[in-house]
Amino acid sequence: MVSDIHFISGLPRSGSTLLCAILKQNPRFEASMTSPVVSLIGSIMPKMTGGSEFAVFFNDDRRRVILRSVVKAYYADVAAGKVVFDTNRTWTGRTALLHELYPKARIICCVREVGWIIDSMERMLRKNPLQLSRILNYQPGSSIYARTEMLMNSENGLIGLAWSCLREAWFSEHAKKLLIISYDKLVREPQATIERLYEELHEPFFKHEFDNVSYEEQDYDAAIGMPGLHKVRQKVEYRKQEPGIPPDIFAKYTDINFWMKPEMNRRGAVIL
Repeated sequence: MVSDIHFISGLPRSGSTLLCAILKQNPRFEASMTSPVVSLIGSIMPKMTGGSEFAVFFNDDRRRVILRSVVKAYYADVAAGKVVFDTNRTWTGRTALLHELYPKARIICCVREVGWIIDSMERMLRKNPLQLSRILNYQPGSSIYARTEMLMNSENGLIGLAWSCLREAWFSEHAKKLLIISYDKLVREPQATIERLYEELHEPFFKHEFDNVSYEEQDYDAAIGMPGLHKVRQKVEYRKQEPGIPPDIFAKYTDINFWMKPEMNRRGAVIL
């Protein structure tokens, strides 16, 4: 049975897989890329509430026990005493639920300027020109502009949905549960960033090897038509590069990077 649980969320292509790869070095931690736990919970909840014919058989205490049991069952094979980090970009859209189920849990949110996220996605698409990806519903898109619109859709776009969920959590009464990690900060100052994370989680520090990090999910990435999407470079370091997308796309999304504006942090989200 796990001793504690936290959640990793935020924006895509912003360092969540890298963060998991680093955390996994600690034998007390269990972390990996996107898990299906939030989807399982989302599938069960309608059966216990609302218009379901079975709703009358449930009260909040029973719902709470069942939802916690889903998480417990999914991680049943994790050794006793381990700390689990469950990853999904939509956890930030369920901060109230997480607060109800796990009041002491923190939500670690990896963020990056949206322009650079779009740029990173386009680079991955160009590396795999012979495949169509599930990320874009297996549609090629007529141009980068069309693909960007798909990615930024707030209902089901890879970036737009995650951004909307993050913004919801950022301005909610549970914003203090959020620990914000900037991708640039993580790759430029990995030691300092991870030390701050340990402090916020009240965990004894573990010496990580930032020159020897490894992680990949070949089967998953191949299945979604994006080989190499979750492969992590061995050395954590900042690599300067020129944008590979039109400058007007960067300009269009400059103002939506709200976590970079101190005056917007009204609810006390913790920025590492």
